[in-house]
Amino acid sequence: MKAGFVAILGKPNVGKSTLLNALVGSKVSIVSRRAQTTRDAIQGVLSESRGQIVFVDSPGVHEPSKRLGERMMREVERATHGCHLALLMVEASGPITNSDRRALVVAKRLEAPVILLTNKVDKVARKELLLPFLDSCRKLHEFDQFIPISATKGINLDRVLVAIFERLPEAPEYYYPEGYLTDQPERFLASELIRERILRETHDEIPHSVAVQIERWEESRRKLRISATVVVERTGQKAILIGKNGEKMKQLASRARQSLERCFSRSVHLEVFVKVRRNWRNKRGFVRDLDFHRLLGIR
Repeated sequence: MKAGFVAILGKPNVGKSTLLNALVGSKVSIVSRRAQTTRDAIQGVLSESRGQIVFVDSPGVHEPSKRLGERMMREVERATHGCHLALLMVEASGPITNSDRRALVVAKRLEAPVILLTNKVDKVARKELLLPFLDSCRKLHEFDQFIPISATKGINLDRVLVAIFERLPEAPEYYYPEGYLTDQPERFLASELIRERILRETHDEIPHSVAVQIERWEESRRKLRISATVVVERTGQKAILIGKNGEKMKQLASRARQSLERCFSRSVHLEVFVKVRRNWRNKRGFVRDLDFHRLLGIR
């Protein structure tokens, strides 16, 4: 049996979280079209007869300009520490960007095999252009393998799993019990699902400026009561989220509640409030408190 840790690396919005969810076969990381959706290094675990893969999804590699971005890049470093293999994702349409190169630098620090995944191959109209693009990639690094994929369409994901298992070390047992899917506590996952709904339905000025905190969590076997605070940086952003006569927030809360009920398989009563906290992305203490590992007592 094989078992090991695999880091998923790449620039923002390249499809890392979509890939993680597809490989694990369950939604463990939120997804949106917005860059830098993922802010924390999170684990998604696949357990099967061949062994166990602990995938570590990381924030997109970028040049940070605020304390939130700095913490996200520390998360990238934390995600790669001790991994047995790295999956470096780039967009099949190319070209190689500076962010791609930064992600490659992080992957090289692992001193472990690196597999290059050229994602969104389904969106490349002229497939013959893939070969010169791969040639340009070969000049950057001696990758262990090149696999063209589509995380959304599931193209070649079986090949990805074969390549991973071939390179993982043998192990006497799983790292985590069978059925274990992610290291995220339920409270954090709930806050992420609420944030995902906001990212999908609000204007461009909202996404990077929004955080979600769970204030109350009461559960029984059939019912879950959640009270959440959405934090933004400007009064205008609060107005956008609330909408005329509160209609926008009612819609957001209703759709977030549906996502929560699907995730937790029980009825959910959700209350959502909006608060303005100016420049929170640069507040060290506030940014630190968003780290779900603190809930687990790890940091």
